[in-house]
Amino acid sequence: MSITGAFLILFLTFHMIMNGALVFSDDAYNAIVNFLGANWYALVGTVILAAGVVFHFVYAIVLTVGNLRARGKVRYAETKRENGVEWSSKNMFVLGLVVLGGLLLHLFNFWYNMQWTEIIGRHVNSLGFGPKEGAEMVRFVFSHVGYVIAYIVWLVALWFHLTHGMWSMMQTVGWNSKVWMKRLKCIAYILSTLIVGCFMLIVIILYVQSLM
Repeated sequence: MSITGAFLILFLTFHMIMNGALVFSDDAYNAIVNFLGANWYALVGTVILAAGVVFHFVYAIVLTVGNLRARGKVRYAETKRENGVEWSSKNMFVLGLVVLGGLLLHLFNFWYNMQWTEIIGRHVNSLGFGPKEGAEMVRFVFSHVGYVIAYIVWLVALWFHLTHGMWSMMQTVGWNSKVWMKRLKCIAYILSTLIVGCFMLIVIILYVQSLM
């Protein structure tokens, strides 16, 4: 979980930087899209990323089922939240399901309508754009308030998931102590807020630009 989580965090950081180009220049974003596209290195990267996502979620299910079995049929009589235990840490699986749902929506909107369209040789996707018209496609999606709201909900769930998952990952690999635990949590909150905040800001900016 920690290794795949770290890998996915690195991808999110790269993806956030790439999407940020769209706020400043459609041509710059399309240049990135054209560079990636359906080239062999992009396809290899897609397979590796998909494997990381699948392993992360499958192992999350394995851990959740294992925890439920360990408790047996008798649940805890005391259900209030313990001191120092975050809400996100008690609901990581539920948050993960919301994140997965948002990911599937995102894959349909962009991977299916961009890279997959190019792979099968179609010139126009289901949204009416060519696979190389990335900027136009993204702007079209985020001109609809329904998609904007859906993505914001997804990003909020992702923030909760990341804030706990990031410092938990650091703890798992041994980067913790009485001195560093609070610092690691602070670092996790800062990095998670930076990543998710930038994604959310991009979505809002694109929607506002569509109204002008």
